[in-house]
Amino acid sequence: MKLLRLVRILTVGLRFGLEEFFLGHERVRPLRWLVRATLFWRPLSEPRGVRLRRALEALGPIFVKFGQMLSTRRDLVPLDIADELAQLQDRVPPFPSREAIATLEAAYKRPLAEVFAEFDATPVASASVAQVHFARLHDGTAVAVKVLRPGIAPVIAHDVSLLYAAAGMVEKLFADGRRLRPREVVAEFEKHLADELDLMREAANCSQLRRNFKDSPLLLVPGVYWDYCDHDVMVMDRMDGIPVSQIERLRESGVDIQKLAATGVEIFFTQVFRDGFFHADMHPGNILVRPGSQQYIALDFGIMGTLTEVDKQYLARNFLAFFRRDYKGVALAHLESGWVPADTRIDELEAAVRAVCEPVFDRPLKDISFGRVLLQLFQASRRFNVEIQPQLVLLQKTLLNIEGLGRQLDPELDLWKTAKPFLERWMNEQMGWRALVNNLQTEAPKWAVLLPQLPRLAHTYLSRSSDQSAFEAKLAQITASQTRNTWLLAAAIGLAALAMAMTLLR
Repeated sequence: MKLLRLVRILTVGLRFGLEEFFLGHERVRPLRWLVRATLFWRPLSEPRGVRLRRALEALGPIFVKFGQMLSTRRDLVPLDIADELAQLQDRVPPFPSREAIATLEAAYKRPLAEVFAEFDATPVASASVAQVHFARLHDGTAVAVKVLRPGIAPVIAHDVSLLYAAAGMVEKLFADGRRLRPREVVAEFEKHLADELDLMREAANCSQLRRNFKDSPLLLVPGVYWDYCDHDVMVMDRMDGIPVSQIERLRESGVDIQKLAATGVEIFFTQVFRDGFFHADMHPGNILVRPGSQQYIALDFGIMGTLTEVDKQYLARNFLAFFRRDYKGVALAHLESGWVPADTRIDELEAAVRAVCEPVFDRPLKDISFGRVLLQLFQASRRFNVEIQPQLVLLQKTLLNIEGLGRQLDPELDLWKTAKPFLERWMNEQMGWRALVNNLQTEAPKWAVLLPQLPRLAHTYLSRSSDQSAFEAKLAQITASQTRNTWLLAAAIGLAALAMAMTLLR
């Protein structure tokens, strides 16, 4: 099956003339005449961007998603290709409406007319794994109905198996293969793809994000109608807005484009650092804007990223160190997190990071190529054996989407200045006195339960010791540390009292 899929990929590539993207390299340029002579029969009158888009559509959802990401990177991709790939964001060819209706009736186990008062058989949007129809409930509520593409799961499984095969080849054939941990990266990608194929999980993601931004002027998230949701179907509020990519329409409606760009950055950092739960598929096809305001409307919640508290602390330290040009702080954060070996020389890592990042400061976003910065950081990481962290792959992808969106809205946007105040405020909340008081309030109930049990637990532990010498040694150890523990207990009680006092003074 893998071989057949690989043959299909090669066949589609040759059918649409995609070999020109690598036959232009000087090392293989002499082969161009041979390929053209062999495949002279192909009609290649369409522009290269159109042919690339059609090839990605023919190859399926994983390749469509790759094209979506490329469309946001106009600093790395020629404009003619980027403009064509942008159509993949919301204009993937739909599947037949009769299949959508059959899926809905199988999920509801009754005729569609009994579920919806109105149902538009023509889809309003079609993506790589699902498409959306407008409908109206019997109580008059306008809704959007998302239906999973029939038979999409086996196609994705085949493509993921090829990715695993490619990852294995990378590990074996390239010197940096094992350090890049490609198998773990593919496993992370596979997990999120599996989540995207379960629309009940997507509905839960939507509900969580809506709760996180309840009454927020920054982001509007549709409500979910759980009684109408299934693993293949999701029903939510119909959202009306202007696609974020239609900048002229936004201006005509009274939207402040510069403020809108800054709001997008704030939304992203709020999701990442406040909530540890972020929309990880933020290409322009998934984002609308309310006319006359700077409020975004989020769509498509199949891929959401999560970060642990450790991840958030590490990322915040790195971002702030970058913004402050504290390259030693960046190096220390990498060392303390275990991303580099313990014997790494901090001064050498600091110098390498400085050489890559110093040129990008004090420059507008339009003058910075983060693609080149990432490439230089990758090259520098080889020397220090930096390990790629699979759990942050989605965050890295989302950062690329944010950069692409920022370039479209406001090329003059200074990403550093926009993000720095937010991160500083977040760090103060996490590490200042307010964070101490909040943590004490959280831990106080646990202490109240644990402290009275300590004497009994200690007695039980010691009484079970069959070795008298071990018992005496333990007793001596407890006696020796009695003074220190007394002071620690006093400090804990004092801090708890401080927390209670702060609460009363609020």
